[in-house]
This record gives sequence, C-alpha cells and structure tokens, in this order.
Amino acid sequence: MEKKKYSHIRTYVHRQTRLTSGQRHALDKLFPLYSVDISKKRPVMQLFPHSFDRYVLEIGFGMGDATLFIAEHNPDTAYLGIEVHPNGVGRVVGSIHKKGLDNLRVIKEDAIVALSEGIETQAFDGVHIFFPDPWPKKRHHKRRLIQRSFLDFIADYIKSEGYLYVVTDWHNYALQILNECSSHPAFYNPWGGFAPRQVWRPVTKYESKGHKQHHPIWETYVIKR
Repeated sequence: MEKKKYSHIRTYVHRQTRLTSGQRHALDKLFPLYSVDISKKRPVMQLFPHSFDRYVLEIGFGMGDATLFIAEHNPDTAYLGIEVHPNGVGRVVGSIHKKGLDNLRVIKEDAIVALSEGIETQAFDGVHIFFPDPWPKKRHHKRRLIQRSFLDFIADYIKSEGYLYVVTDWHNYALQILNECSSHPAFYNPWGGFAPRQVWRPVTKYESKGHKQHHPIWETYVIKR
C-alpha cells in the first residue's frame, strides 16, 4: 500500500484547544508508555503487551468516552485508537494508566499516515468511526472522510468477515455513508439499510447532546467480503 496514493485523504480537522494540567501531565509522562511506535510496519499484535482474541481500530476517538468504555468492558479484545487532538489523547492515556487497561493503545497521528507507515494490512477484526466531522456545508462535502477513496484504503486493513461501523447524527452524511459503504465491492451490508444500534456501543456525551436536540442517530455496519 503506497502512502502517496492516499495522501489526499484527511481523517481529522484542525482545532485549537487548551490542555488541562492533567492532560498535559499525561502527554508528558504517560504517553510514551501507552502510545504506539509507527516508525516501521509491524503486525498489529506486536503493538500490545500480549496477544488478544480480536483487534479493533477506532479512528478519531475524540475525548475517548466510548473508547474507554468499550475497552474496559471487553478485556479479551485489543483496541487501537487513533486521534490527532492532544486533549483527547491526554485524557485517554491518563485513563489507561489509572484503570490499568492493557488492551488499549493510542496513536497521535493522522490515520492514513499511522496505518500506511506503521501497521501491516489485514490487521483488524473491526473498525469504529463514531461521529466523524460532517462538514455540513455543501461546498465542504468533498472533505468528508467516508468516501470511495478512504474505503479503498481502509478495506485493506480489515480482515475477511471483519466489520466497519460508522455512526453519525447528520442525516445527509448518513445517507452518503450508507450508500458509499453498501455499494463498495469490498463490503456487504447484512442489514440492507441502516443498522440498529449496537447494544455494546455506549452513548457518548456528544450523542447525549444530540438527543436533547432531537437528533436521530444513523448507524451503518458493513462486513468485509
């Protein structure tokens, strides 16, 4: 997989936020303990202290509420979270340390760079993308993550019969996600349309805010052929 082929794909949006003292301490002292070195390509199992039954990737974990909950409640599965914004990374590595989670590791980098430079393909049993930036203005739709070129890329990192699970509260984007994922030749949609909410996925703070504003949640869950 050549990185240059997908160098135009952006998996994040620049945001300027101020770190709390706890987040700064976690980044300075704990990040080296729970982050992943991507200086060379390796099998995903080498990124964790011991082997696990399954390996799941989350792209853009934000402040990590869902990430931490899922990892804590599924100790037999290893979770690799990728996020570029330091606030969320600091919070998550601090929580990994506090909770003693040996099944959760993080990468602070764009997902395209992290995967193409640091992880061998056919690595993951599942990929989570919860509430990606919707880029609501029509002229910005081309910046949305879930498009054919990104699916071409991420499909190579999902094992056969592994899953891609995308959640959004923007109906326009939800329709695009459903169409792109369901029509991609690497995936099939077992639901035929939007999926029901997966019971193991917790409700995030962002999602709770959406509920208060009566925003429906749209879920797409497809399987790698």
